[in-house]
Amino acid sequence: MTERLRFLPAGSDAFLVELDDLETTLTLLDRLLADRPEGIVELVPAARTVMVRFDPHVTDRVRLSALICTIELDQRTSREGDSIEIPVAYDGEDLADVAEILGCSVEEVIRRHAEATYTVAFTGFAPGFAYMTSDDPDFDVPRRKSPRVRIPAGSVALGGKFGGIYPSDSPGGWQLIGRTPLKMWDTNRPRAALLAPGDRVRFRNIANDPVVPRAALPEPQAVRPSAGLVVTRADRPALFQDLGRPGRVDQGVSESGALDRSSLVEANLCVGNPRNAAVLEIAFGGFAFKADRPATLAVTGACAPLVIRTADGRTVAAPFHRPFALDAGDELVLGLPPEGMRSYIALRGGFAVEGVLGSAATDTLAKVGPAPIAAGDVLVPANAPAAAVDPFRRALKALPRAGDTVTLNVVLGPRTDWFTHKGVETLSAQPWQVTAESNRVGMRLAGAEPLERRDTAELPSEGTALGAIQVPHNGQPVVFLADHPLTGGYPVIGVVARHHLDLAGQIPIGANIRFNVVAAFDPLVRETNR
Repeated sequence: MTERLRFLPAGSDAFLVELDDLETTLTLLDRLLADRPEGIVELVPAARTVMVRFDPHVTDRVRLSALICTIELDQRTSREGDSIEIPVAYDGEDLADVAEILGCSVEEVIRRHAEATYTVAFTGFAPGFAYMTSDDPDFDVPRRKSPRVRIPAGSVALGGKFGGIYPSDSPGGWQLIGRTPLKMWDTNRPRAALLAPGDRVRFRNIANDPVVPRAALPEPQAVRPSAGLVVTRADRPALFQDLGRPGRVDQGVSESGALDRSSLVEANLCVGNPRNAAVLEIAFGGFAFKADRPATLAVTGACAPLVIRTADGRTVAAPFHRPFALDAGDELVLGLPPEGMRSYIALRGGFAVEGVLGSAATDTLAKVGPAPIAAGDVLVPANAPAAAVDPFRRALKALPRAGDTVTLNVVLGPRTDWFTHKGVETLSAQPWQVTAESNRVGMRLAGAEPLERRDTAELPSEGTALGAIQVPHNGQPVVFLADHPLTGGYPVIGVVARHHLDLAGQIPIGANIRFNVVAAFDPLVRETNR
């Protein structure tokens, strides 16, 4: 039998392989994992696609697509896992809407959901989020027309033919039918994710049996350090960041890391640290700490005014993008940067911060990594070996201000053909303003004219790349940043070129974006014999 496979561009170093069904998709994933072709960096499975991210210095989409077409997929993958019971309080905001969609009562939805058996097909979106298929074929519920900005952790939801449970507070577009006290993701467990591919899940109505499992009980609080750099001001929580945790997709964990990676590297090189040492990422300034010992630091990224308040009462300006010293008792104060959005503070010898899954990056969507830093916290120096400080780093780069218009290069795809010709033209024809709802997960944009879709059907969840321009039903795009979900259910019209991702992370609220298309939508279609 001859089949047609589509290979859809997803930026300059990734593409989607589109297949007929979930079973074939999982089979291709297992074949690629068993014998990974040279140059493949990550594989993200979804409902009918596998996203392949590759090293463009080693291979390319044409070469990999030809290789994938030679893989035998007739022998399907069989997976088996554990049987898990999950207690649910059926009080979701969308329960009545789901009942109306399914043409039954709320009580009937609850009964059928609790009687069904769900099987975990794959993980994604966020660590601990499992996409589950139901043995009740009538559970097919469209996503919300506009995603919520915040869905509470533990929310039990339906989206298309899948069920899922949100592991952390996050945005999302699925229909909420209830909540569970169980933690879906806990790095203190031997297996951090409660659910894994192949597991079978039954839901239990808490109203019938209100016993709370031990796994839902609160954990003891960590002891706070008493010596180090004391945070005296934090208008917004600061975050520890490094270059992220690549290669954790199999656990549903995205790379995360600093939004402006080049500025992080520059800060570390200024003070003689390794390039990937953890630093502080400060959004919009308004941050200060007092040293209890001599320390050497550097601040890069958004050019916040730097002031040192000395122990004897003097006020001294500190240099930006250069190493400088604090004495014991000195306080460093960061003001509001006139341009850019995020500043990076490196401490010579590094910060003593416990990593999670090999990284000190704080993933705000997945709630993975060190806790956000607030006033009163103590930052402990690691005193790790360091090289010489470098006072002669390269010149500062200009960063955008609120009101500026910033051009971002875009590679069209993978779902450009879901939009009308007018919709594709609108992407680059008008400016898009960065709204106040933007964060490390993504920049929410507003344009005078929404992007017009050709195909209004539900898109099965599929892998999303860093820089993906996802378009919900309202036609107002979201640009995915470092803490973006691994998978999403709204079409991606294009992906910001990798060389503009650092710039994207520095665009402040109120600035405007112009998208410049540098690569047309060019899907590869190949025929293969099965």
